[in-house]
Amino acid sequence: MKSPKKPASANKNENIRHSLAHLLAAAVRALYPGAMNAIGPAIENGFYQDFELHKPISQDDLPKIEAKMRELLPMWTKWTKKVVTLKDVKKEFSWNRYKMELAKEFARDKKILTFYTCGGLIDLCKGGHAFALSEIDPESFKLDRVAGAYWRGDEKNKMLTRIYGVAFENKKELEHYLWQQEEAKKRDHRKLGKELDLFSFHEEAPGFVFWHPKGMLLREALMSVHNKLHKDAGYQTVSTPILLSEELWRRSGHWDNYKDKMYFTKIDKRTFAIKPMNCPGTILLYKEHPRSWRNFPLRLAEAGEVHRHEPSGTLHGLFRVRAFRQDDAHIFVREEQVEEEIKNVVALTLKFYELIGFKEVEVELSTRPEKYIGSLAVWTKAESTLAKVLKDLNVKFKLNRGDGAFYGPKIDFHIKDSASRLWQCGTIQLDFFMPKRFELEYTDKDGLKKRPIMIHRTVIGSIQRFTGIIIEHFKGAFPFWLAPVQTAVLTINEKVADYAEKVFEELKKKDIRAELDLRNESISKKIREAELQKIPYLLIIGEKEAAAGKVAVRERGNGDTGQKTLEEFLALTKRQ
Repeated sequence: MKSPKKPASANKNENIRHSLAHLLAAAVRALYPGAMNAIGPAIENGFYQDFELHKPISQDDLPKIEAKMRELLPMWTKWTKKVVTLKDVKKEFSWNRYKMELAKEFARDKKILTFYTCGGLIDLCKGGHAFALSEIDPESFKLDRVAGAYWRGDEKNKMLTRIYGVAFENKKELEHYLWQQEEAKKRDHRKLGKELDLFSFHEEAPGFVFWHPKGMLLREALMSVHNKLHKDAGYQTVSTPILLSEELWRRSGHWDNYKDKMYFTKIDKRTFAIKPMNCPGTILLYKEHPRSWRNFPLRLAEAGEVHRHEPSGTLHGLFRVRAFRQDDAHIFVREEQVEEEIKNVVALTLKFYELIGFKEVEVELSTRPEKYIGSLAVWTKAESTLAKVLKDLNVKFKLNRGDGAFYGPKIDFHIKDSASRLWQCGTIQLDFFMPKRFELEYTDKDGLKKRPIMIHRTVIGSIQRFTGIIIEHFKGAFPFWLAPVQTAVLTINEKVADYAEKVFEELKKKDIRAELDLRNESISKKIREAELQKIPYLLIIGEKEAAAGKVAVRERGNGDTGQKTLEEFLALTKRQ
C-alpha cells in the first residue's frame, strides 16, 4: 500500500520548522561562541535544537535568542546543497564532536553526506528546505522552553541543552496554538485532580496512581457506560494473571520487541514478567477448550492492569504512568468474518466517544513497522483489509506509514477535546501471526482444523490516561451522569438537619451520588466550597424548605433555579 502524498501545507510547515531549527542554531552560535549544535529536527507543532554550551541558559534567555533569530531572518534567502566527503566534514566540523559522530556513522552506512548553507550557516543535514526562510511571517514562530536531553537519548551520554520552539504558517495559527497551551494550563488534570480530590502521586511509588474515593467514583461512572455498551455487543469478560512466565513472552514476540519496558522477577528459579499487555493471557484462555466454527466471533474483554517501565523523566500525571488499566478485548474470528467484525468494532468505538461527549474523531491507518513478524504477503493482505473496511464505512482516514504493531497493522482513533487537542485512544489491530505462533485452532464446518484470526482492540486505551483526558476536556465540570458527586445537600442551620438527612437518604436510594454538609458554617461558605468542587446540583435546605417539604435547587453555571419537591428534582436529573 503506497503512502499518500502529504498535503502541501503539511510539507510547508515541516520545511519551515526544520529550517527554523537551523536558524536557531545560527542564533545560539552567534550569541554563545563555542556552542556546539547537535541535532535539530522538525517535530509536531514546532522544532528543537540540541546544544552543548559552555554556560547554562534558562527560560529567561529565550527572548534574546528569539530576537537574534528575527534579526538574522532577512538574510536567509536561499538554500544551497553540496554533496561532500567525510574529509570535507572533518575540515568544516572538526570542532563539533556531534557532527563528526553523525558523519562517521553516515559514511559507515554508505549514506550520502550533504552540507546545506543559508544565511552564512553551513550545517550537516539530509535536507528538507524547499523555500526561502526569509519569506515566512517573522511573528509565526516562538521559542517555547529549555530542557535537558541526553545525546541520542542515552543516559550514559552527555546531557545537552535542548531549546524547543513552535512554528506555524502565520501569526494567527501561532496565536491559536498558544491559546490552546494556556487553556491546557487551566485544564491541567494534575491540578484539577488535586483540587477535586480525585487522585494523587507519591514518591514511595513514582509513576503509580493512588485513586481517592471520588476518583474511583469517576472511573466507575465512566466504565458503567463502557461495560453496558460491550455487554450489549456480545463481549464476555475475562481476567488473566498479572505475572506470566518469560517463555510465554518469548513465544508471543513481546520479548524481542518489548523487553526493555518490562518488569521481571524470579520464582522457583524461573523468570516471570509483570504483563505489559493482556493478549498472551487471553490466548491461553482460548486454548483451554476445543473451539468450533460456531463459537465465532468470540469476543473476550479484559480491563487488565498492565505495567511498563517508563523513564522517570517521561512520567506525566495520568498521561504517562508505569501501571495502568487497559480496556483490552481480543476477538477471534474466521477469515470470512474479519471485515464485518472490524466494522462492528469501529461502530462501537465511535458510539462510545459520542456518548462521552467527543463529537470529532480522526482516524489513522498505521502500516508495517521496521520491526515486524510474519510475511510481507500477509501484511499486505491485512493492510488492504483495514483500508477496505474504512472505505466501505465512508470513514475518512490518514495513512500513518510504518507505525503498526509488530504483529499487525492497526486503525487508530484520535478524539478532539474541547480545547481542539487530539488524543490517540482507541485502536484496532489485525493479527494473523500470533494465532500461528500459539498454534490456535478451531474445527470448521467441513470438520477440518483451521486457524482463527485475532483482532486486538481498545476503545479507551489506558483508563488512567483517558480519565486525565476527560478531566481536561470538561475542565473538571463533569456532566451530571459522570460527576463523582452529583448533588450536595447543604443546610442553613442545625434545625433542618433531620429533614436534610431524609433528603440525603432518599437521593442515595435513587442511586444519586450525593454528599451531606451539616457543618455549623455559613451557607455562603458551604455553597462556595461546593461550587469549587464543580458539583452539578446543590440542594439548599432552610426552615422554609423543610416546612414545605422541598429543596432550593442551585444548578452549576445557572445559579438558583427555585424551590422544587424532591420528586421534581429527581425527574430533572433523569433528563441529564
